[in-house]
Amino acid sequence: MKDVIIIGAGGHAKVIADIVRCCGDRCLGFLDDAVQDAALPVLGKVDDYVNYPDAEFVIGIGNAAVRRKIAGELAGVNWYTAIHPTAVVSEMNVTIGGGSVVMANAVINPGTAIGAHCIINTAAVVEHDNRIGDFVHISVGAKLAGTVSVGADTWVGIGAVVSNNLSICGGCMIGAGTVVVRSITESGTYVGIPARRIK
Repeated sequence: MKDVIIIGAGGHAKVIADIVRCCGDRCLGFLDDAVQDAALPVLGKVDDYVNYPDAEFVIGIGNAAVRRKIAGELAGVNWYTAIHPTAVVSEMNVTIGGGSVVMANAVINPGTAIGAHCIINTAAVVEHDNRIGDFVHISVGAKLAGTVSVGADTWVGIGAVVSNNLSICGGCMIGAGTVVVRSITESGTYVGIPARRIK
């Protein structure tokens, strides 16, 4: 059994706490600079991570920029990778980076590489041979077809669809329900069917 501490104490962190419990590990509580109501105790501020040298940590914050900042500040910690027991993760050449979270009913198919501190949210589908950069968030019910590449710090919104053999550069926001049918090479916000960049 692993002892896990979650950075952040909002709704996303509570979902991760439930995944930790479902995996048979123990969530000691949350660290958060702004004390909030939480399902488990808030143990202190983020800097208090140094008081728990034997624990593993996971960042329970949806915003990629905030996750990246915190990950850079927590020197030398062991990152916990949370995979819900109902997620379907192929055993054929799949890698998932430290600190990433795979939520309930998500599917990750063979040959896929997922970076560090990613979120593969509830019922998301990541098909075969995908390449997902660090700090990416694939939202609830989003679907990535085969051989898709998603650059670091990109957010793929709820129910979005990305067709096969496409690339999305880093630093993008793909809106909810958007359908990507061409590779995206310029960072920005994309919405619609087919996806178009908005200012």
